[in-house]
Amino acid sequence: MGSRYHHLAFGPEAVARQEAAGSIVAYGADLDEPDRGPQPLGDRELALVRESFQFHMATVTPSGWPYVQYRSGPVGFLHHLGGQTIGFADHRGNQQFVSVGNIADNGRVALFLADFPLKRRLKVFGTARVVDADDDPQLLDRLRDLGDGRRISARCERSIVIEVEAFDWNCSRSLIPQYTDEAVRARIRPYIDEIDDLRAEVDSLRAQLKAAGEN
Repeated sequence: MGSRYHHLAFGPEAVARQEAAGSIVAYGADLDEPDRGPQPLGDRELALVRESFQFHMATVTPSGWPYVQYRSGPVGFLHHLGGQTIGFADHRGNQQFVSVGNIADNGRVALFLADFPLKRRLKVFGTARVVDADDDPQLLDRLRDLGDGRRISARCERSIVIEVEAFDWNCSRSLIPQYTDEAVRARIRPYIDEIDDLRAEVDSLRAQLKAAGEN
């Protein structure tokens, strides 16, 4: 974990409780160091970004309350746009525009990304901005491109672009493994193939026994 995440996340009350619990030993070194600015995204972080098909995003309402939304799409819908920048095409929703309005008022966001099968989770702080489709259609077109000839087919009205400030690979102990239908099918495919082979062998042996009996 880099020092910037600690500086953004840990206020005086959190630090006081860490000191009382003794957990400050694990975090205090980074707090003693100056805030060096945004933490560079590495290969590990970018791999999870590219593999994600879902995440939660928190924004801040004008009244100061946190607001959380679940975002999902095909694998590859969350893009790395270079450097510290990630983004995604925003699908047409229920037209409450709460997250979009919050970002326009205060760009601070927090993302929670998880790889449930491997029990990995990444917390991200960033500054977001909204780019309407008419203002930059090329950007939205890029974010709808999933690679390998795949594209997001849902109606998208804007791009959400996020400059990552800090991140933390948090404890995975409480994550419960979950698997998509595709992952389950991939895991059981060898067993299905083996069952098919055994059934074919049984059918062949039955045919041989029947032929032998008729003779």
